[in-house]
Amino acid sequence: MTTTLQFSKGQGTGNDFVLFADPDGEVDLDPVTIRALTDRRFGVGGDGVIRAVATRAMPGGAVEYVGADHGTEWFMDYHNADGSLAEMCGNGVRVFARFLTERGLVTLAEGEPLRVGTRAGVRVVERSPDGFRVDLGAWRLEDGEPTVRARELHAARPGLPLSVGNPHVVVALASDDELDALDLTYVPVLDPAPADGANVEFVVPSDPLVVDGVGRIRMRVHERGSGETLSCGTGAAAAALATRHWAGSAAPSSWLVEVPGGVVGVTMVPGDDGEHVTLSGPAELVFSGALGL
Repeated sequence: MTTTLQFSKGQGTGNDFVLFADPDGEVDLDPVTIRALTDRRFGVGGDGVIRAVATRAMPGGAVEYVGADHGTEWFMDYHNADGSLAEMCGNGVRVFARFLTERGLVTLAEGEPLRVGTRAGVRVVERSPDGFRVDLGAWRLEDGEPTVRARELHAARPGLPLSVGNPHVVVALASDDELDALDLTYVPVLDPAPADGANVEFVVPSDPLVVDGVGRIRMRVHERGSGETLSCGTGAAAAALATRHWAGSAAPSSWLVEVPGGVVGVTMVPGDDGEHVTLSGPAELVFSGALGL
């Protein structure tokens, strides 16, 4: 039996996704179908697939992810382009908010929070002047001192491991030329290799690093399960956090991160469970269509 999938294509600074609504959790998303949807030549194309499921329709009501937070109506079921599950996606959750509001699935007034369930827990999204802002939650430095090898990077470099709800390793480079020369069609090699993999960000600070109290960096990223992408929201947050860590206590808490697909804003703010990090930037729906599955 053929199922017609009504989908939208969305993007946030070039980080693109196939999105569709499945309130009752009736669509079986297997890795083969996901890879077909995200194929840029034979499918819609995207860095991942986002299924909008009513939290009540998730197994166990998604209680392990949203707990007793009954205000979380929608769950963002996110899959990488290779079909693997991911904890969450910073740009993806902002595009998800755009999808829910433009499809009339939620109403979101200026300043009103939208609570979204993810496998990393509840994330709170609100409208911002440039699109949508999401609180990515408390972040943390991880243990270990991994080294990173990448194609056209002529020696292994130290990486800083940290979590923004999903795993990252951030590498500082010396110049724009070094950043531009990287060939990220090859997967960077981490030593030791994390059991569940990690997103790897390569960062160059701007000169000057801080302008009008705002830090500025450039970044490229290889995403676990998707390859190099034009942007990675949690990766931008990780890159800003790592740069502030390296720069020391006088470094600012607001950052602009330039990625190949544009610019996103990252801000560190106090939280009850530790310091949180927020991500803001554009989030747009590009087109909609229908596919037979």
